[in-house]
Amino acid sequence: MRILLALDKFKGSLTTRQASDAVTRGLKRDWSEVDIEVCPIADGGEGFTEAVLTALGGRSCEVSVHDACGRMISARYGLIQQQGKTEAIMEMSVASGLAMVSDLPLNPYSASTVGTGEMMLHAIENGAQRIIIGIGGSATNDGGSGMASVMGYDFLDTHGERVSILPSEIERVERIVRSRAVSCEVVVACDVTNPLLGEHGATRVYGPQKGVKDIEFFESRLTRLAEIVQRDLGCNHRHEPGAGAAGGLGFGLMSFCGARLQSGFDLVADITGLKQRIEMADLIITGEGKLDAQTLHGKGPMGVAAMAREAGKPVIGIGGIIESSDALISRFDGLLQIKPDEMPIPEAIACAAELLEEVVAQQVDWFKKIASNTERH
Repeated sequence: MRILLALDKFKGSLTTRQASDAVTRGLKRDWSEVDIEVCPIADGGEGFTEAVLTALGGRSCEVSVHDACGRMISARYGLIQQQGKTEAIMEMSVASGLAMVSDLPLNPYSASTVGTGEMMLHAIENGAQRIIIGIGGSATNDGGSGMASVMGYDFLDTHGERVSILPSEIERVERIVRSRAVSCEVVVACDVTNPLLGEHGATRVYGPQKGVKDIEFFESRLTRLAEIVQRDLGCNHRHEPGAGAAGGLGFGLMSFCGARLQSGFDLVADITGLKQRIEMADLIITGEGKLDAQTLHGKGPMGVAAMAREAGKPVIGIGGIIESSDALISRFDGLLQIKPDEMPIPEAIACAAELLEEVVAQQVDWFKKIASNTERH
């Protein structure tokens, strides 16, 4: 019997690897002969790099970069070999994310994606021919200009002097020769569809969580950036879905790096060969911290369930908490909640691995029954 574990992170409690390890221990306790394969899933946000490296192997790299507030921190990314190419797998949040500056007051006026650019450049200088970067959880609203300043662009004032990104100062943008950055393919994992500007843009939707109070100022700053990029570089990505992701980093990566944006789940599924792994399995187990109505709208476990249905394979959804509905139930052959109803959430988070292992171990006969029945209900 072959089981595929295609779990997302249990946000706030377990990484995808930790969750997969706990489920494996639970299944193996009284089912030693079962063959378990692990293929973590992610959507481009937190856990994206780990999901890919867990599924494919590769090596972890560490580099000193500037966080969004300008302090030096250590950021990690991964390098893998795919079809004869060296690919870098990374998340912008480890360099320019909110979590990295949670100990400081938010300052959107100076918050920058410089660190993301430094991480990208380090990967290129270590042989990466393709960068796959997940964007989300940023502390920035700079349109990716900080990243661009590292990756080979200068922003100049009327005197030709290099300046920071402020609408009153920028007069033009120039591309300069720097390293091999100009020749690296960049793919962005992003499930956000916001444009750069407007009612649904980066500033109005995500700015407040990054400390933005003067909406019009920051909107005008990004508008000025978009206008200059269109004039000087001949591209206009401001209306593209995902341009507003990560404070406009989506726009910046498309404009300055020629990046293409792709659904985070679809990208991870493609990189890891998830569809082929599902076809080889007798049972698929997926899940995340909470399964609810939001799960139905394109989140990772729903993507796994859809692939399993297409392949005619049974699929079980596991969640720390499950807010079940007829629509959710209909997508799975079974749902399993980890947290006891009476247990407070903080306590469940603190012992999430133990709870997950124990509940799975108690339900081994149920798993066996579903795995043995390949006919869908």
